[in-house]
Amino acid sequence: MNSHITTILFDLDGTLIDTNELIIASFLHTLNSYYPDRYKREDVLPFIGPSLFVTFSSIDKDRTEEMIQKYRTYNIEHHDSLVKEFKGVFETIKTLDKKGYKLGIVSTKKRDTVIKGLKLMKLDPFFKVIISLDEVEHEKPHPEPIEKALKLLNSTPQEAMMVGDNYHDIEAGKNAGTASVGVAWSVKGREYIESFQPDYILDEMADLLKILGVTA
Repeated sequence: MNSHITTILFDLDGTLIDTNELIIASFLHTLNSYYPDRYKREDVLPFIGPSLFVTFSSIDKDRTEEMIQKYRTYNIEHHDSLVKEFKGVFETIKTLDKKGYKLGIVSTKKRDTVIKGLKLMKLDPFFKVIISLDEVEHEKPHPEPIEKALKLLNSTPQEAMMVGDNYHDIEAGKNAGTASVGVAWSVKGREYIESFQPDYILDEMADLLKILGVTA
């Protein structure tokens, strides 16, 4: 029972919406156009989570921006056909909103793509605060995005949780002083997310209601 929690921040991709196949396809499309047949599905899994700049600059500093553009073009073209729902997310978020929790998104994506994903899954009415790559100098795991979201929501770290599917989310929560929550449906697997020792692990999104002591 966590009666002191008033605020819940969520990562978007792989946490609230299932963009895993879209992201994997976008990376493979981009990288295979530069390096035919060099990258396979398992090779791009580590790229899920960090910003595109971090990933592509580690591969080719000179063509980073070009690769980002190629990725984004493909990603937006295929967005609505490849993005899927995660079980219980909509109902859980709707319940939290109804119960008066302050909800925010903290993502390493650009703002327009975040909004596109939220609208597609009809989650946009529940999130008044979105901190995307466009609003920060330092992305997760730096605490800045969480701190900005909390300020806009008029909340403190002590009353907040950060929920995500990647180590950036767990570490960002710890760095900002919030509770950290990992999701077991991370594309990298439950053991991966457990290894960063979040305060809680969700097997499905509805588990969050149990942790908070909220009845649906």
